Amino acid sequence: MGRMHSNGKGISGSAIPYKRSAPSWCKTSSADVTEQITKLARKGMTPSQIGVVLRDQHGIPMVRTVTGGKVLRILRGKGLAPEIPEDLYFMIKKAVAQRKHLERNRADKDAKFRLILVESRIHRLARYYKSTKRLPATFKYESATASTLVS
Repeated sequence: MGRMHSNGKGISGSAIPYKRSAPSWCKTSSADVTEQITKLARKGMTPSQIGVVLRDQHGIPMVRTVTGGKVLRILRGKGLAPEIPEDLYFMIKKAVAQRKHLERNRADKDAKFRLILVESRIHRLARYYKSTKRLPATFKYESATASTLVS
């Protein structure tokens, strides 16, 4: 499927290993990885940041192969999952930054157009998360109150 607001088709990228078991050189136990995930989440890291830290600093290639569960599912089990999904959070953060830019630069028509595109993506994503019950049905994105969501 193509991109929403550009021309790219976006089919290139890396593929995950076919084998679903942990590699033989990875000696870390499932309990240790779960403990590290909870420790990093308590520091305020997002699930993707936790995955990057575990990969780069602790030598854990994929959390799912070692523990049997994904980072976000482990965090949900411990009650440490973020209240709004990570991708929606960063889109809202981007819209807040663009709105702040537009307050200082009123004549920037391109930024105004890009803000409209970002906010339409936010509305679409929020609608999806409401239908999958990851967001409460009462959630509504409003530009006036958006800065409190990401602060």
